[in-house]
Amino acid sequence: MSAKSVDLKKRRTLTVATSVVGAIGTGFVAVPFIGSWLPSERAKAAGAPVEADFSKIEEGQQMTAKWRGKPVWILRRTTQNLKDLETETAQLLDADSEGSSQPDYCKNKYRSIKPEYLVVVGICTHLGCSPTYRKEIGATSFDANWKGGYFCACHGSKYDLAARIYSGMPAPKNMEVPPHHYIADTAIVIGVDPEGKS
Repeated sequence: MSAKSVDLKKRRTLTVATSVVGAIGTGFVAVPFIGSWLPSERAKAAGAPVEADFSKIEEGQQMTAKWRGKPVWILRRTTQNLKDLETETAQLLDADSEGSSQPDYCKNKYRSIKPEYLVVVGICTHLGCSPTYRKEIGATSFDANWKGGYFCACHGSKYDLAARIYSGMPAPKNMEVPPHHYIADTAIVIGVDPEGKS
C-alpha cells in the first residue's frame, strides 16, 4: 500500500466526518433560529384565531370560548328567540347596529351569519364588565316584559338576544361581534373572516 493511497483514504474519512459534524452543528443552530420565527404562546393568546365546536349546546344554551383574552359567547337561540328579536326593535338604541362593532356579514337583525347562532364578545360596552345571560322569559326582578337577553349587574345595562343595547342604558352601544367563519355546521374559527382576514 502506497503512502499516497493511505493519505487519500484518511482525507476522505476526515472530509466525511467534518461534513457530518458540520451538518449536525448547522441543525443545532438552525432549529432555534427557525423556531424564533414562530409566534410565542403569548403572541398566540394575544391574537391567534381560535376554533370552537358548539355541537353539544342545545336550544337556549350558551357556551364560552376564549379569544384574545376575552370571553366569546356562542348562543343557540330558539325559534321563539328569533321571533322576539323582531318585536324589540323600537326599544333598542341601535337596532340596525349602525354604531356598533361587527363584521359586515353580521350586520343584520340577528347580528350573525346563521340566525340560530349568536357569536359575541361577552363584555359590556359601558365599563368592560361581563353581563350575565338571562334566558328566562316573563317577569323578572328588573323587567316584567323581559324576553331574554343579557344583563350587566354592574350598572344595569340590558341587551337583547342579539346583544343589542336597550335605549336609556349606561352602555353606549351593542356588544362586539368578532370576525369569525364556519368550518362545519356547528364549529367556527374566531378571529378570521370568511375571506381569511383577521
